[in-house]
Amino acid sequence: MYNIYICNCNSVEEGFSNKFDLVFLSNQKAIMNHLEGVVKPIPLLLLYFLWTLLSNLSLADPPYPRCSNTSNYTENSLFQNNLQNLLGTFPSNASTLKFHSAIIGKKDADKVYGLYMCLSYVNDTLCHDCIATAAQDVLGLCHNSKEAVVWEESCQLRYSNENFFGKLSVTGNIPLDNVQNISQPEEFKSFMKKTLRNLTQVAASNDSSMYATGEVAYMDKTVYALVQCTGDLSSDDCKKCLGSATEEILDVYYHSIGARLLSRSCYLRYELYAFYSESGSMAINTNGEDNGRKRWKFALVAVVISCLVVVVLGSYACYYALNRRHKKRNNENRRKISHMNIHGDDSTAQEFPYIDLASIKIATNNFSDSNKLGEGGFGPVYKGALRDGKEVAVKRLSICSEQGSEEFSNEVLLILKLQHNNLVKLLGFCVDGKEKILVYEYLPNSSLDIILFDSRKRAQLDWSTRVKIVNGIARGTLYLHEDSRLRIIHRDLKASNILLDLNMNPKISDFGMARIFAGTESQANTATIVGTYGYMAPEYAMEGLYSVKSDVFSFGVLLLEIITGKRNAGFHLTKLAPCLLSYTWQLWQGGQALELVDPLVVDSYDQDEFMRYLQIGLLCVQKDANDRPTMSSVVVMLKGESTASNSTLSLCKPKQPAFSMGRFTAHRQPLVDTCSVNGVTVSSLMPR
Repeated sequence: MYNIYICNCNSVEEGFSNKFDLVFLSNQKAIMNHLEGVVKPIPLLLLYFLWTLLSNLSLADPPYPRCSNTSNYTENSLFQNNLQNLLGTFPSNASTLKFHSAIIGKKDADKVYGLYMCLSYVNDTLCHDCIATAAQDVLGLCHNSKEAVVWEESCQLRYSNENFFGKLSVTGNIPLDNVQNISQPEEFKSFMKKTLRNLTQVAASNDSSMYATGEVAYMDKTVYALVQCTGDLSSDDCKKCLGSATEEILDVYYHSIGARLLSRSCYLRYELYAFYSESGSMAINTNGEDNGRKRWKFALVAVVISCLVVVVLGSYACYYALNRRHKKRNNENRRKISHMNIHGDDSTAQEFPYIDLASIKIATNNFSDSNKLGEGGFGPVYKGALRDGKEVAVKRLSICSEQGSEEFSNEVLLILKLQHNNLVKLLGFCVDGKEKILVYEYLPNSSLDIILFDSRKRAQLDWSTRVKIVNGIARGTLYLHEDSRLRIIHRDLKASNILLDLNMNPKISDFGMARIFAGTESQANTATIVGTYGYMAPEYAMEGLYSVKSDVFSFGVLLLEIITGKRNAGFHLTKLAPCLLSYTWQLWQGGQALELVDPLVVDSYDQDEFMRYLQIGLLCVQKDANDRPTMSSVVVMLKGESTASNSTLSLCKPKQPAFSMGRFTAHRQPLVDTCSVNGVTVSSLMPR
């Protein structure tokens, strides 16, 4: 029977898929897109709904039961009492558990074995509601049966008078398909068989959930697939169940654009749209086997239509008012960002690439944990794929983020106005209610710190690669300081904010803390210190003064870390010196700088080049900002040739670096990778 609700949702598509137990035809989205944004004529809207309803009354809807005809219990028996008690406990358990099994009864003749499984993508509330409905349906549809199973839209429930826990069942399955067929069915069958087999391997190896989803490009479309086994199965039985389900569904419905198979031990489904999400399940067009249900539905047409007309009018009014307000707010947010100009001139506003929230959710599998790349003070970063197949990194600003709306807008404006090979590329952004999201190009080698400070991964960074990374960071920073039409201070240059592309080319990222200097302005003061311990220049950390020389200091720390393979922060744990800067200075002064060479590059490094880079690093981290070189000078020095005019000896002699005072042991030991990770970002620190 159809359940009708008043829609309180952000969009027609979201409301229909999650609130109405209606089954829409494939051209639903095209129709709604055609109607969206204009005042819909009420007769046309009603005709559309009535047409949709009548077109689908012949289609089977959940629940889908399988009842035993060979074993029945008597009314008011102990078995019935145990069964009712068992089913009564399932909904409360479903509020916290997606899978649960239980036994009630002392005597074998009266024992009831039962379990339920919710599909892993549904939230706890939907799981509770689905199991509560299933418990009622199984009693009504399988009256007096001692063994039964019922499948709802997003869960299944099963009980028996015999112990079936951990026992694989591949019989009595219910296959369902989408009414539309696909072109080239044989090719599609082969493609789906490979896709489902891959997902089966993932699900069977996931002992905690026995669940896997996948999004795979097929021709000009994307196939969304899901597989899941009941939690009582072993890994091998899960593989067998899903393997059998794959063969069965593709033998019967290989020609369909979507299908699902309901089994007692597993579940399988695939579609050409994202039917799984955390907010709930989406209905599909299916052909069932219960012709009796088709007949009585027609008898209710008159009643359903009359109720539907009233509810649709109310739902439409609610949707239209909320959607207008929602669009107005988002348009204002977009306009606010689009018309903000770096110099405060609204007249030169430009068009920015806006990506809607729905597309981002699809791209990231609804911000799935399996897509998460990492997390910083601003919030998590997810890997995703846009509709055109382009891989992206999605940065989602958390509500409690250290990076507020100002920093978010700042980052959008800055990156969109900057274009350089050594700066990360922003592809789009989204402002939707409380959601603030940035969409970047995806860089497969992650951030520099993950490779540089891992004793095993660092082997990927031979000397020539490190030289390339250093020079790339230098060129990118020079562009920010001098070569772009804006003078920008990054203020948070560090290894974790350097991303590496497929060829290990560096790209500077995270401009949320960046600041712009206008005209001839050379330095500024702030009461709020942002940055990361170990990379902050002394005048900035102590007095709140920042300039291009602040970034030069951070670059110098990075340079020393890259060529030595040692982390500056946490260096005191080695008992050699307070920090890498201090240790480097001590060895430089004592003529023992070559002790700093990373053992992993001994066979590939150039000694003269190492000494020159080390000296440049020390020049960049000098205590007095006026003594530090500019980034243009740094770039020239890094390119120095082994000639008399450009040799190491021609460089200025560095003065004592900042933060170099402290404990230094007389009896040094070989430096090992015992440094702790300390990448804490400081977002609010009053200067002294």
